[in-house]
Amino acid sequence: MTSREDERFMDEALSLADEAAAAGEVPVGAVAVFEGRVVGRGRNAREAERDPLAHAELRAITEAARALGRWRLSGVTLYATLEPCPMCAGALVNARVDTVVYGCDDPKAGAAGSVLAVLNEPRLNHRPALRRGVRAQESAGRLRAFFRARRGKS
Repeated sequence: MTSREDERFMDEALSLADEAAAAGEVPVGAVAVFEGRVVGRGRNAREAERDPLAHAELRAITEAARALGRWRLSGVTLYATLEPCPMCAGALVNARVDTVVYGCDDPKAGAAGSVLAVLNEPRLNHRPALRRGVRAQESAGRLRAFFRARRGKS
C-alpha cells in the first residue's frame, strides 16, 4: 500500500520525467527526500549532456549530497519513475540511501529484482528498503508513449 507521501513525491518525479520527454530524453525522473522535503531532483539528460552517467537517479543523488553536505545519504528516500539500472542501484547502495521507491519495473535493465537484485544483494554492505509500483501505470505510460512516438518518426 502506498502512502500519500509516496504519491506526492512520485508526482514530482513524474513531472521531471515529463520535462525529460519534452527535451527529447527518455522520460525518467527522480527526487531525493530527507525529512519530508525534496533535497535533490533529477531527470534523464544523457542526450543533451552526451553523458552516459546523466541518469535521473544519479543527478538526484548528487544534488542531495550537495544540499545535505555529506555523501552518506542515510535518512534519504529516493523516488524514481523507473526501476533503477545496475549503475544507479550501485550508486544508491554506495550512497547509503535508506529507501528506494519506484514506479514501473524495467524488464530489460532493472536492478531491483526484474533482471538483477543489486538493491537486495546480501553480500553488499547496505540494502535499502524497497517499495515498488507507486504510480506504475503513469510511469509506464510515459515510457510507452515516448518510444511509440520515437518509432513513428523513424
